[in-house]
Amino acid sequence: MDPDTFRSDIGADIYWRRRMAALVGVLVVVAVVAWACSSTSGPQDAREKGTSAAEKDAPDPLLAILPTVTVIPSPSVSPPISPSVSPIPEPRESKAAPRPRRPGEACTSPQLVLSMEGQGTVYPPGIRPRFILTLVNVGKVMCTTDVGPRTMEVRITSGDDRVWSSSDCVSGETENIRKLDRGIPYVRELVWDRRRSGNDCTADRTAARPGTYVAVVHAPGLRSRKAVFHLR
Repeated sequence: MDPDTFRSDIGADIYWRRRMAALVGVLVVVAVVAWACSSTSGPQDAREKGTSAAEKDAPDPLLAILPTVTVIPSPSVSPPISPSVSPIPEPRESKAAPRPRRPGEACTSPQLVLSMEGQGTVYPPGIRPRFILTLVNVGKVMCTTDVGPRTMEVRITSGDDRVWSSSDCVSGETENIRKLDRGIPYVRELVWDRRRSGNDCTADRTAARPGTYVAVVHAPGLRSRKAVFHLR
């Protein structure tokens, strides 16, 4: 081999090695500079960001010394409601308690119980119907009442036909005032002669026909239960 040729090859190789070394050195310097810049700017940016966040979070010293004011929302204002005016009722007269009844005063209908019972339900020809009248004072004290034939009337009917009444053709004294003690009944027996009666006391009284009849006793404000019976 030619020695000159060998030397030229060695020189070219050294040349390229030097060039590569220089290039690597430049790259290393660039990398170091870039690293230095990034490390310097990074913490600074972080610090700047942290400072900004802290500045944002930190309260304003001026606001800190001011008193806290709570704003209460005002209620919605409604138009005033005019109160309804009701008429003042006139004072009523107080009802006084009823005066206690005195013994011997006239009986009132709430104090009395009136009843009548027949002595039978079927009466053969010639047998007169008999009834028992009872009047009882259920009040607290003794009272007086009229038990005469006009005031305490016994009436016998057959359907709508008024057959007989104890108040028809009564002569003489008709009033009969009796004292009624509490709980002690006044009892009277009544016998019907089976003949009709009416306003004409001079006319002949005709006999009642066989059939069904009803007897009831009446008094002012009082009426007994019906007593039903049959005439044969």
